[in-house]
Amino acid sequence: MKFSKDFKRQMVPEWIEAYVDYDGLKRILREILHYNLSKKRETPLKSLEKKLSLHRTLSGLHRHTNGDVENQVTREGREIEIEFFRKLDEELNKINTFYKEQIEVVMDESTLLNKQLDALIALRLKVRSSCSNGACSPEHQGVEMGSLNSSSEVEMSEHRALEVSSNSLSGSEITDVILQGINQDDESTSVLENNTIVKSNGRPEEVGNNSTNQQGDPLEILERVKIRNTLESPLDTIKGVFKDSKHDDLCFKKDELKKVEAKLRLAFIEFYQKLRLVKQYSFMNLSALSKIMKSYEKITSRREARLYMKKIDNSYIGSSDEVNNLLERVEATFIKHFSNSNIQKGMKSLRPKTKKEKHSVTFWSGCFSGFSAALLIAVALRVETKKLMEKEGASYTVNIFPLYSIFAYIVLHLLIYAADIYFWRRFKINYPFIFGFKPGTELSYREVFLLGTGLAVLSLSCFLGNLYLDLGSTTQRYKTLTGLFPLGLVAIVMIILFCPFNIIYRSTRFFFIKSLFRCLCAPLYKVTLPDFFLADHVTSQVTAIRSLDLYICYYGLGERSQRESKCHGHGIYNVLYFAVPVIPFWLRFLQCIRRLFEEKEAMHGYSSVNYLLTIVAAIIRTICELKKGMAWMVLALVSSSVVVIVATYWDIVFDWGLLRRHSKNPYLRDKLLVPYKSVYFAAMALDVVLRIAWMQLVLEFKLHSLHRMAITTVVSCLEITRRGIWSFFRIENEHLNNVGKYRAFKSVPLPFNYDEEEEESSKDD
Repeated sequence: MKFSKDFKRQMVPEWIEAYVDYDGLKRILREILHYNLSKKRETPLKSLEKKLSLHRTLSGLHRHTNGDVENQVTREGREIEIEFFRKLDEELNKINTFYKEQIEVVMDESTLLNKQLDALIALRLKVRSSCSNGACSPEHQGVEMGSLNSSSEVEMSEHRALEVSSNSLSGSEITDVILQGINQDDESTSVLENNTIVKSNGRPEEVGNNSTNQQGDPLEILERVKIRNTLESPLDTIKGVFKDSKHDDLCFKKDELKKVEAKLRLAFIEFYQKLRLVKQYSFMNLSALSKIMKSYEKITSRREARLYMKKIDNSYIGSSDEVNNLLERVEATFIKHFSNSNIQKGMKSLRPKTKKEKHSVTFWSGCFSGFSAALLIAVALRVETKKLMEKEGASYTVNIFPLYSIFAYIVLHLLIYAADIYFWRRFKINYPFIFGFKPGTELSYREVFLLGTGLAVLSLSCFLGNLYLDLGSTTQRYKTLTGLFPLGLVAIVMIILFCPFNIIYRSTRFFFIKSLFRCLCAPLYKVTLPDFFLADHVTSQVTAIRSLDLYICYYGLGERSQRESKCHGHGIYNVLYFAVPVIPFWLRFLQCIRRLFEEKEAMHGYSSVNYLLTIVAAIIRTICELKKGMAWMVLALVSSSVVVIVATYWDIVFDWGLLRRHSKNPYLRDKLLVPYKSVYFAAMALDVVLRIAWMQLVLEFKLHSLHRMAITTVVSCLEITRRGIWSFFRIENEHLNNVGKYRAFKSVPLPFNYDEEEEESSKDD
């Protein structure tokens, strides 16, 4: 693999603009190479120039023409090299500045983690003392005593390795050898030792003059510390509504220790990943500059390349060693305090898991695709043979098809999601970071495609078996059994979804279940991007969710034999029939309200109004569907039209960030990841068309060639397709927001809050 491809592949997507412009430097080197080759091709002409020298001297052209041409050619070559070194200096300045900013960030964060570890150790000692006094239950006592087997003095001293001085880093002023270079200020560095910090003057300074006093009682820290209530669980949210966290004097209990350890453990893991990315950033940029200078030396055969490499080595990014020191300290601290000194277990938690592509995924995806196509053809032939789409078979279609259509919608959603993942990867969109997947657990587009085709095979097999056993002349005795086919299919899918064993992508299944549960519990949980992203997708599956009403009616209310004709006679069914179209938008409305109160941004309030209008339109449309009155038809048409206009504008302007009149790309946005602008205009037009197509569910145009059930299915599939298109551009816009802020790490809430931090935050407010 060429270095340029490997360089682009290993870039942190959110930091792309901060990397060395490798392609730009290579382009200038190619210009230098072409100039040198053109000079070599001109060499044979010098003999002819000598033969004509007498004529040129007599005519007075030798001094003016030949001299001017040679000076012009030499000047042109010199200007190209001047441009190369000027560009090189700019790139070195850029990566030095960015790297210094990242070093300052990790230094500040290391100080915060050091204080958090102080408080954790003090809390462990307090819980240990309470356990030794008999305050712990037997099941907690063994756990706490096992994790607190070291003395307070040892723990308070050994974790000091993370504490880093904020002094500036060392370097020496280097004069520019070739052209106008960058003048670097004299800087001093602090070298981290076990319990001392060595200053630039060579004198060691004892660590301990910061937030804590190493000689004092470590339990005194708890007098200045409170456990942060981040309102992450429903119980915390309910308590936070009725209690003032600033005046709530929290006591430290053994039950809180596990939560605190889990949060701080996650914070150390994220901090370690951040250090690895900063180190990788430094290594890849230095490698790129080294490659560039080797190419320059090969092209020009000059020694200046080696001199400039010395300048790079002495620069901030080339000489700084703080990241390596911090990596070693974090590893030692994490292994001791969070892995019970188990090196293998600790490093397994810190190092990201690399995921390997399996050839079996591609093989089974192809097999399931072929099986699905064959089964789909068989189902179509069976439906056509029995004339189920005509009047004589309409009752059977209305009763049976909705039971299986829910799986068709899910399969379509999975296939479109697989396409989204493919294009996200193609255009370097860091979707695993945006969704918060653990490293190595995110699914590739092949794996999602495998799940979709596998579910298609399972559902089509059941549907085809149902058709043959229900409509066959010799299989009437199995009619009772075939009625259980849809319920059995649902049971199989639910068993696979909730299976506790590590099969069929358990981490992804549990991530989905967790996000879905958080959506259902809105607004009791803190809203994250996966939560509202999933809730938006659920709003596009209203028709599929409404199919669950028939399952309740057929199998819960005992109307499996009478089918839908008797379902509306039950009050429970009618309530669900009204509630199902409203529930997804209501949950999304509650999420917006939660974010409005937490983040204090008016945009979430406007978004909640959007979903509230959709709820009103859904209720009116459902009433119109049941009562069939002209007045309700007009109300449904007006409310749905308003929703379509508002939702379309919100999709394009706020979710996608498009329609910016004064951007570099008119009516789009400044930064575009897809190189073709026509794609964005086509997506906007398609979003409008598909939004309007949703109006068919309200207007109910009579299409004689299609059954009403078929029309509903087509419109629902178009809505799912629209949601898939929306997903790509929504995540692209989120990625660009991260790139603009160089946000490449998750923000992990720390468990402890010091009193001085509260005072500073109150002053800032």
